[in-house]
Amino acid sequence: MNTVESQVNLYQIWEGFHWLFIVHIQGLIICLQRFEIELNAGNLPQAEVELGTATELMLASGAAMELAGSFSRKEYEDKILPTMKAPVVVSENFSGLMSWDHASLMQLWKRLSPVFQALPAELNNQYNNFVNAYITLSRSHTAVCSKFGGNEKGSLRCNKGSAVSRLENFQKSRLKMLDPNNQVTDG
Repeated sequence: MNTVESQVNLYQIWEGFHWLFIVHIQGLIICLQRFEIELNAGNLPQAEVELGTATELMLASGAAMELAGSFSRKEYEDKILPTMKAPVVVSENFSGLMSWDHASLMQLWKRLSPVFQALPAELNNQYNNFVNAYITLSRSHTAVCSKFGGNEKGSLRCNKGSAVSRLENFQKSRLKMLDPNNQVTDG
């Protein structure tokens, strides 16, 4: 057992950083709702603040995801993966996709897609940062998944194709909602 593992066990790392990920996503939902309210009220400076905060929360979510996977693949397979399967988890299709947070965020992004399509030019810089923060978050999730073998096999939810390819498909579909004009370049 190494020094870090003796101080905090791997499951605490995995679970703790996933909780932080979820908390940041909940904050992201609130900020985007406030962004929508401020934009509808014509308050562009405050809308920009909300979009900026949403950007930071999305980057923090990506960092939390990376930190959740800050151990070896063998440690993941031996200590973490068994906690996400029966009999510990009753669901056959265990996934974050099942959470209400995910559903709320996807509904919000879908509703905001036309807003992003016709965004005032004054918000373009912050909007570009926001979309790039999503790309960073998505890549962080994909990197952790790949580190633990997701490029070789399916996810806990779906065994068809690799988990990494599914995440890449999710990224493409979500980018269509967030960047409907396909104008943001990855930076």
